[in-house]
Amino acid sequence: MRVLLVEDDDLIGCGVEAGLRQAGFTVDWARDGHKAGLALDTTSYALVVLDLGLPRVSGMDLLKRIRDAGNDVPVLVLTARGTVVDRVSGLEAGADDYLGKPFDLTELTARCRALLRRAQGRSVELICYGDLTVNPAAQTAQLAGTRVPLTSREWAILLQLLTNQGIPQSRSRLEESLYGWQQEIESNAIEVHISNLRRKLGAKLIRTVRNIGYVVEKE
Repeated sequence: MRVLLVEDDDLIGCGVEAGLRQAGFTVDWARDGHKAGLALDTTSYALVVLDLGLPRVSGMDLLKRIRDAGNDVPVLVLTARGTVVDRVSGLEAGADDYLGKPFDLTELTARCRALLRRAQGRSVELICYGDLTVNPAAQTAQLAGTRVPLTSREWAILLQLLTNQGIPQSRSRLEESLYGWQQEIESNAIEVHISNLRRKLGAKLIRTVRNIGYVVEKE
């Protein structure tokens, strides 16, 4: 899943980016509010991790812009402004959660996963689909109780399809979930990964929707 990190502090940004990537997220890192706004105009994100003290466009102004545009992407606010008034202002402006600096990376990733579960209408971490059990936190998949080894790309595609059951995902949408700004999109990679997933998890799991993309049917 693709996350937009908006943070102007290089030390904090590097740590958060590394932690989110380790947790299985694809991360785009914008260092000011203006660049983040441009990214949000052109890319669909599963989550935004947003600092409030940003140059050019403040985090609060960017948050209001996101909500005024009707974008309901989950937003986790990171800030050194820890007063009750600041937290209330951020939440009332449209933030979904608030984490004060300094923070622990394990708590950050746990809060990110909780926000994604809420956005996807799930109350528990595990995703069960027939004989398939997926644990997004541990990045593991089991078929009929047996663990199935998946590459990071296969894992990302599987999670994108399972969390959007019944909604066909285009090739470009799947590519968006896999590749960040600095990563080159591989030719025919989606088709290869889909083929590998079908071989490992069963041919019937992922259906091709002609001229549209791929879908996991809703259970």
